[in-house]
Amino acid sequence: MTNQPLFLQEDIKILRRIPKEILLLSLIGAFIAAFLFNILTGLFVLAGGIFSATSFVWIKHSLSKFLLFNNKKKLVGSILGSYLLRLLLIITAFSIIIIFFSKEVFAFIAGFSTIILVLLAEAIIALSRIKKWKN
Repeated sequence: MTNQPLFLQEDIKILRRIPKEILLLSLIGAFIAAFLFNILTGLFVLAGGIFSATSFVWIKHSLSKFLLFNNKKKLVGSILGSYLLRLLLIITAFSIIIIFFSKEVFAFIAGFSTIILVLLAEAIIALSRIKKWKN
């Protein structure tokens, strides 16, 4: 049995590039929102993008830790606690925005959702690089 690397070099490049692309797309969206609406709306778009990029890095770190360590049973509790903490932080952030800035919640969601566009673009790029399709 051969030991293949857990991640290919191209995968590592993509995983490092995704948070930067999220931040760049949310920054572009923030400028557009600030121009079309107001500066506060633009800031919330940017804040949503920062929150989304941070969340992606957190998930990537947790999954890498899970895949690399051998003692999976002990690690599952740690990762489960990490996910619950992440969920609590997301709920807290959205609750604060809804309570104090109810008109800006959609701007934050727009920034937070930039991860969907970035992942879709990365998937399309990866599929376009496949040279041989399965029959």
